[in-house]
Amino acid sequence: MIQIPSDLNPALVPLAFLLGTWEGAGVSDFPGSEKCNFGQSVTFSHDGRDFLEYHSHSWVLDQDGNKVRPLESESGFWRIDKDRKVEVVMVRDDGVVEVWYGELADQKPQIDLATDAVARTAASGPYSGGKRLYGYVKSDLMWVGEKATPEVPLRPYMSAHLKKVVTPEEVAEMARNLPDMPDDGIAFFK
Repeated sequence: MIQIPSDLNPALVPLAFLLGTWEGAGVSDFPGSEKCNFGQSVTFSHDGRDFLEYHSHSWVLDQDGNKVRPLESESGFWRIDKDRKVEVVMVRDDGVVEVWYGELADQKPQIDLATDAVARTAASGPYSGGKRLYGYVKSDLMWVGEKATPEVPLRPYMSAHLKKVVTPEEVAEMARNLPDMPDDGIAFFK
């Protein structure tokens, strides 16, 4: 269920489905890079202003699902205008800064983004742009990313399926909203 915090900037209500911390796993595969399974933690938060703050950390997983080493980290800011146009400014640990533009789909929580500008440091690898699709599907956050380099045309390189992390406060709130249990709740099971 999508909850809209009372202190969320009204302009961000269409992006409320992104809020929270999401964790899960995915696959990374791009020519010239190690193909691997990865774990990921993504957080979208707000402080009342007209943007969402975004942080993502991913790590390589071994065949048993254990963390091996960091894979990628990125941070940024997401905005949306009254016409459902989304803009994202993102910086990645490999020395890449991107400006993304896209839009929120009509009648569904899905965002299509494409890079508009890319800046790279001398230490970063080759990269010329990308596309991303984020979707809220059956209470989960799913995404797929495509990227291009001067040598490789635009193609999928990462995708993940993430589940929302529930905090103890959210569990307590859910428990308060449960229907009344008979007696102390134990009688229900007798």
